[in-house]
Amino acid sequence: MDAPAVDNGLPELPNVIGLLARLFEGTAFSHFLHKWEFVIFSVFAMLLILIMVWLGSRKISLIPGRMQSLLELIVGGFDDFVQGILGPKGRRFTPFLGTIFIYILFMNLLGVIPFMKSGTASWSTTMALALCVFFYVQYTALREFGLFGYIDHLAGKPRGFMLLSVIFPVFFFFMEIVSELIRPFSLSLRLRSNIWGDDLLIAVLSGYGLPAVPVLFFNMMILLMSALIQAMVFCVLSAVYFALVLEHEE
Repeated sequence: MDAPAVDNGLPELPNVIGLLARLFEGTAFSHFLHKWEFVIFSVFAMLLILIMVWLGSRKISLIPGRMQSLLELIVGGFDDFVQGILGPKGRRFTPFLGTIFIYILFMNLLGVIPFMKSGTASWSTTMALALCVFFYVQYTALREFGLFGYIDHLAGKPRGFMLLSVIFPVFFFFMEIVSELIRPFSLSLRLRSNIWGDDLLIAVLSGYGLPAVPVLFFNMMILLMSALIQAMVFCVLSAVYFALVLEHEE
């Protein structure tokens, strides 16, 4: 097993982009590869998804093949999952949440494959995903309530004495604003920290050589489950954020 490289004092397993950058060390191409390493792996995960979808949808029929059956199972199961959180009208969020789930899952799984790397181990990647959720939630809230209705929602919909007190509505309003602004950071850091920690664990264990193989194999199984769980947690929290800005009957 290859010894892990050391990046900023922390062990790191070699990956194909890093090895390619090392091959062209000292050139502008090497600098480009180092700078955009996580983006390249994120794009690669996207290409894998596109290939999988193309293979599953190129010959759609009433009697589905294996790939079409798999895709229909995934889509149907996730649609039921989203509606279980948001209700029947929440189906319109299934394409968005489902895309994020599959994308994060593929990026997470890349870190388990030798000479590959998880795009979600970079905060810039997870923050970009979290900001997509944040802006879509704000757009949904404005569409549901309107500008003044959303302000009323953030203020806790004060009525009667609560409205006349002024202090409580203003307090609730600013607390909700802070809460909304914190969510992209908490959502992105949670995912990035867990995946980065998983990658670091593999790199550390691989440094012990053959004696660590049984432990490394056991941890690989755990990391496969962790890749799925972390993608699901991100989407569950995103769905909850949508639920908070929808009317209660939804």
